[in-house]
Amino acid sequence: MLPFGEIARFVGTLFEVLLLFNVLIVVHELGHFLAARRRGLRAERFQIWFGAPLWEKEIGGVVYALGWIPAGGFVALPQMAGAELLEGKRGLDTGALPPVKPWDKILVAVAGPVANLMLAVVFSLIVWLVGRPVSQGEATTTIGYVFPDSPAEKAGLQPGDRILLVDGHPVHRFQGMDNTAITWNIVRSEGAEIPIMLEREGKVLSVSVTPVREERGFLQRKGLRQILILPEETPTIAQVFPKSPAAGAGLRPGDQILSVDGHRLLSPIALNDYLLRHPGKSLTLEVAREGRTRPVEIVPEVPVAESVPRIGLQWDLAGTMSIVHPNPLEQILASVRAMTSTVAAMLSPRSDIKPQHLSGPVGIMRLYYLLFQSPYGWRLALWFSVLFNVNVALLNLMPIPVLDGGHILLSLAEWVRGRPLSLRVLEALQMIFATLIVGFILYVTFFDVQDLPWRGGGKSPEMHFPAKTHPDSSSEPRSP
Repeated sequence: MLPFGEIARFVGTLFEVLLLFNVLIVVHELGHFLAARRRGLRAERFQIWFGAPLWEKEIGGVVYALGWIPAGGFVALPQMAGAELLEGKRGLDTGALPPVKPWDKILVAVAGPVANLMLAVVFSLIVWLVGRPVSQGEATTTIGYVFPDSPAEKAGLQPGDRILLVDGHPVHRFQGMDNTAITWNIVRSEGAEIPIMLEREGKVLSVSVTPVREERGFLQRKGLRQILILPEETPTIAQVFPKSPAAGAGLRPGDQILSVDGHRLLSPIALNDYLLRHPGKSLTLEVAREGRTRPVEIVPEVPVAESVPRIGLQWDLAGTMSIVHPNPLEQILASVRAMTSTVAAMLSPRSDIKPQHLSGPVGIMRLYYLLFQSPYGWRLALWFSVLFNVNVALLNLMPIPVLDGGHILLSLAEWVRGRPLSLRVLEALQMIFATLIVGFILYVTFFDVQDLPWRGGGKSPEMHFPAKTHPDSSSEPRSP
């Protein structure tokens, strides 16, 4: 059974996720509502959340309501093409309503995506002010670790190499969703080999790497291309286990280990590998704390119920973080590039990226939950909300019936023809595309659900050392 503190933290984080997620959706519908009122369209109902209303009240001819399912909301606009089919007829005789000009319908349809873009700008201004956390591993282009027997190792890549070009694209960071990121260009590549240009000890070298794909289960998302490298990341301690050699040496959470026996460490995994290659050997670690560095001598020991010597540390997976202040235009353009890069990849027949790699509501809310688990939760969530709002705006402008872009397309057709399409045609289009969209959401949700930690994963197991080992110490790291 989970401790009360963990339950409270889970509930609190879930509340934050629902709050922010609902704000993003309700603002979209509010844009439609305000534009409809401005252009003289009949707004029958504005409801926050779905399901049977917990509260409702009619004000000025509009029924305002609060549903019981905390997932967005909707505005009922019976004069919009086919809207009553999706939003539910509430007994209003739409034929008795005055006709609406196509131009007014277009403005109302555009207002939803515009509201999301405006919200993205608001969030980007906040991010500009408070800053966005960026990990060392995200910002660098230097390799920190090359997995043994990996495509990268076979091609000759080494820790410390600074990557300049991947598949012909100049790169400026390790992670991201556009062609300036190393991981994206690897995933997005389509050839049998990936050309990589790198700098090593002042020399520029070119290599070709044959990527592999992660093996996945039959019903899981298809694995994407990878060459099995990790970015440079200074090993940072998150936890020191009691009675461990690390505790006895006075190591603390937040300490950084810069080198072992004079060998510079570019990744936490590199220290783990060094321990395996030198079992039982006394090690000299260079430890950084509060701007000072000093050597620490430590002897690995075998924990209870294990067979491999360890020093008793758990690494901070977030790594070394810095705060950057990208301006709003930079954030918006980066979000647009991420969106267009993803769509272009999905449309390419040779790309590994398929619609199944997108996320639905479950996947998006899970990502928000993971962001809020970070000490920088709200900063990260606000930064992601810029990307999410831009994506919502652009996706809704696609010319597909049911979406806002579909309303725009149908209104343009009405403008050209001089009269609207027949109700039968509109209902058929709405029903077909509504079914397709709902089916697609269920399709990606099927994969999203598999990413949930059903097996109680996430937390690393405790490491126990025999009582005879070093006593805990809170003192400064000791010199040899």
